[in-house]
Amino acid sequence: MLIDKLRSVIQTGKQPNILVIGDLMIDHYVWGDATRLSPEAPVPVVNVKSESTTLGGAANVAQNLISMGAKVVLGGLVGDDVSGGQLTTILEQEGIDTCCIIKDSSRPTTVKTRVLAGSHQLVRVDREVTDAIAVDLEDELLKKLKDCIAQTDIVLFSDYNKGLFSPSLTQRLIAAINEQGKKIIVDPKGLNYSKYKDVYIIKPNRKELTEAAKAEKIKTIDDLQQASKTIFEQTGVEYLVVTLSEEGMAIVSELTYKLLPVKATEVFDVTGAGDTVLAAMAYFIASGMSVEEACELANHAAAIVIRRVGSATTTLAEILQDVERS
Repeated sequence: MLIDKLRSVIQTGKQPNILVIGDLMIDHYVWGDATRLSPEAPVPVVNVKSESTTLGGAANVAQNLISMGAKVVLGGLVGDDVSGGQLTTILEQEGIDTCCIIKDSSRPTTVKTRVLAGSHQLVRVDREVTDAIAVDLEDELLKKLKDCIAQTDIVLFSDYNKGLFSPSLTQRLIAAINEQGKKIIVDPKGLNYSKYKDVYIIKPNRKELTEAAKAEKIKTIDDLQQASKTIFEQTGVEYLVVTLSEEGMAIVSELTYKLLPVKATEVFDVTGAGDTVLAAMAYFIASGMSVEEACELANHAAAIVIRRVGSATTTLAEILQDVERS
């Protein structure tokens, strides 16, 4: 039984080694009150009460893995700026290995600032450059990552379309990782899934799959399987794991299809839930479970974090409790 396997993983206490490669960012929140409009323009005046900073993008995936008990090496880019230093410091405080993070002086560290009045988000301000990574930085990052691949149990690509996963670097990474016999799970962005050719699992949501497959819609199982066929032809991927919001999660291979219903009974905030699903899938596959078993437990992990406000993480003990209650 799945619950027995999960208990065994917890009791064994073995920490899988997981390499996360992806777009790194900071989520910056400005909290305040807005009781009047500006005399300069018809916009609210926010009286700031507090500010908070959390890890975003691939850094949030890494934080989820640490919460579950994995050992994590994180690879990616930051700017040569104050925000880059802040991001690296937070990662190291979380126990995440930052040896494969390099600085790019041509771009700022990605920071998303959300201004909220009470519980209402008024505006989001993004500081970022999304141009493709320069070739010399590709070489530098690949060299660092090659030193880590042999020691890792599984590799994650967390693609937020911020310029790291150029087609060139993505294919060079895949070749180096496959050469070491390691599985790759991708959380994709953009329309060019051919750059992910020869990975193990791609995890799009319904909208991402619809756009990448150039499908008119995905409403039925037939629609989903037809769109998936397009991606299988482009990439040769073994599995697509498609998140379907309130309908749950579909595990699709070229020969099989399985729908896992959603586990959440109440939803407060879906922020970061995709990162949690990605992290949990990787953790449990690295722990020896099948793709179906890992997705089932990832579904429980997502149910836990969307019952909380903001980007949240969960633990193996909480996942076990959720499985026991279901």
